Amino acid sequence: MSLRMATDADVPAIAALMRASVRAIFPRFYDAEQTAGAEIHIAHLDRAMVDDGTYYVHEDGGEVVACGGWSRRARLYTGSGDRDDDARLLDPATEPARVRAMFVRGDHTRRGLGRAILEASERAAGAEGFTRLVLMATLPGVPLYTAFGFAEVRRVDVTLPDGIVLAGVEMERPVTAGRTRCPPGRP
Repeated sequence: MSLRMATDADVPAIAALMRASVRAIFPRFYDAEQTAGAEIHIAHLDRAMVDDGTYYVHEDGGEVVACGGWSRRARLYTGSGDRDDDARLLDPATEPARVRAMFVRGDHTRRGLGRAILEASERAAGAEGFTRLVLMATLPGVPLYTAFGFAEVRRVDVTLPDGIVLAGVEMERPVTAGRTRCPPGRP
């Protein structure tokens, strides 16, 4: 498997992967209505991340099986509608970079693909001077993010544009220079 930057040519495969990931993984954490709402409103690529060169894909046999990345822009997550300052560039000295749009195909979970994307995102954000990472996790992602050293900031109800509410968790971690931070008690 290979990790690389996403290109415009990957957009259709990314969109299909996002929807398939939600359909396969979300039903373990959310009901049918929430899963359907997430497929419409959460499984949606922010093209600015591809344009900014901050979005990655993992390929296996030429197929995109995982995607995700980070952003230097103010938007924290997709799904709750647009805000006026979503495209604003963040100040690395005072604001955290955003980890965003992490999806893995259901038959490729637990293989280290998400971790590899997080590691690449952390290195790239750190190289641009960011000292913290923040994200809004859906429940399926919380175990990965916790294992990577993210800590819960607060639990939130994310109201999708159609009124469906999903439980989410805002999480944060420091950027560590060139190495990942393991949870306490792990080497």
